[in-house]
Amino acid sequence: MAQLFFHCSNDAGIWIDRRLAPVSSLSEAMAQAAGVVRSLVMEPSNEDWRGWTLHASDDFGDEIFAVPFASVLGKAH
Repeated sequence: MAQLFFHCSNDAGIWIDRRLAPVSSLSEAMAQAAGVVRSLVMEPSNEDWRGWTLHASDDFGDEIFAVPFASVLGKAH
C-alpha cells in the first residue's frame, strides 16, 4: 500500500496537502484525486478552478501523476 499527497497548484500559487492518503493501486489513487478535485470545486467560492492542477506525490516528494482540474470539470459552456 502506498501513501500519497494531493497538492494543488495554479499560476498564482500552491495548496499543500499535509495528510498522506493511503492507496492500494494507481486506479484507486486516480479515483481519489478526482474526488479531491470534485470536493474542492463543489465548495462555495469565487475561484475559477479550470487553471488548477492536482499533483499526486509520494512521501519522498516524487510526483506520480498530475490531474488538470479542467479534465475533471469538462469544458465551460
